[in-house]
Amino acid sequence: MANDKLVKEITSRDVDFAKWYTDVCKKAELMDYSDAKGFIIYRPYGYSIWENIQAFLNGLLKETGHENVYFPLVIPESLFQKEADHVEGFAPETAIITIGGKEELTERLIIRPTSEVLFCDHYAKVVSSYRDLPKKYNQWCSVVRWEKTTRPFLRGSEFLWQEGHTIHATEEEARAETLGILDLYNQIGTDLLAIPFIRGRKTDKEKFAGAEETYAIEALMHDNKALQSGTTHYFGTGFAEAFNIQFQDKDKVLKHVYQTSWGVSTRLIGAIIMVHGDDNGLVLPPYAAPIQVMIVPIQQTKPGVMEASSKLRDELKISGYRVRIDDSDKSPGWKFADSEMKGIPIRIEIGPRDLEMNQCLLAIRHNGEKMAVPLNNVTEMMAELFKDIHDKMYEKAKRHVDKNTQVVTDYETFKRLMAENAGYIKMMWCGDEACENKIKEDTAATARCIPFEQEHLGDVCPVCGKKAKQMVLFAKAY
Repeated sequence: MANDKLVKEITSRDVDFAKWYTDVCKKAELMDYSDAKGFIIYRPYGYSIWENIQAFLNGLLKETGHENVYFPLVIPESLFQKEADHVEGFAPETAIITIGGKEELTERLIIRPTSEVLFCDHYAKVVSSYRDLPKKYNQWCSVVRWEKTTRPFLRGSEFLWQEGHTIHATEEEARAETLGILDLYNQIGTDLLAIPFIRGRKTDKEKFAGAEETYAIEALMHDNKALQSGTTHYFGTGFAEAFNIQFQDKDKVLKHVYQTSWGVSTRLIGAIIMVHGDDNGLVLPPYAAPIQVMIVPIQQTKPGVMEASSKLRDELKISGYRVRIDDSDKSPGWKFADSEMKGIPIRIEIGPRDLEMNQCLLAIRHNGEKMAVPLNNVTEMMAELFKDIHDKMYEKAKRHVDKNTQVVTDYETFKRLMAENAGYIKMMWCGDEACENKIKEDTAATARCIPFEQEHLGDVCPVCGKKAKQMVLFAKAY
């Protein structure tokens, strides 16, 4: 009964997906609300997921020659205004400090919504020769964007992220960086989060303020809305010219650097929740889970139960797994439900009867399967079991994407499908922003990206009838 009660406290996904999401965030103890609207508290369990994402991406970035730095929280207003398109794009979202102590500031300070201008100002001071290039910097920090509507992990007035900022001697090198980082972001999905991303270029309407080109990884949630899960931006020399970032090249000619920036954020936690979660709570992919194995001793006061549980825990820990024993005085049913709620990939039950047969019971969170396993075999089978869980979770998410991706060649069908919560729609597009605006006005859908894997679906744009230039992926989005 305790198990049933705890599960019933979560709203069903198909009844109210938004309420289900909030229930999971709170009841799985990922976060809590603070007294300042839009500013959440990352509780230990939620922050641990972010730490695992950090560790994974940090490893990839350091392998590719990137260095971590930390830049100030605030930007002088005069500096922020040096790149016109950038300022225009972020002005509605900025939080501004006007008073320090008891005195009004002579120059207002912008709390960073992103840090391009800070990096540009620094690069202009430290770069003079081709020998100084490339500079491949990354920082882990928080940013503030004054959002009107907020939702935990997905859209907040403050959120955690990494932002990379690089400068290069050539266009080719900067473009390679922009696409190379996108590949690393895609690897987060394939190797850590078990989420299939679609990669592509953003339309001009959807690109980052001040960028020449923006690329994105897009994911499809259970409710068929898309989530932009990471972006990379190629700036060309636009920022370099505004901030006078120049270097003397090998040919003795003074040139402007080519620049990129890129970032993923705690939105990835939201993606994990909405792609994998179910009506019992979180379902965490094993490589990202803070606790990979939860051991639940049954009748833990009986002889040998706690000893066997502790021995297995120690063996798993030595092998590098994140494992805990739930030795609280709660009932086994409550412990099972709590483990389900928190999405722990594997639960191991050990009781007196199991010990008699020198075995334990393994419960797999993502599919509910249970199996009896000899105690001596648990540790050696764990690596293969994790890989199997990860692969099956990825395949399930990929099937959802494939099932909810449709090809459309006429606009009436597009509007009807979007009204029916279609998911992704592939459609040809003329390249005119007026058609993008009409689609958004008529259906609330937006161009998610121009996929790298193009398909020729027709010769004309279904919205206006003009000659089509490329296939675009459309969806409603968070």
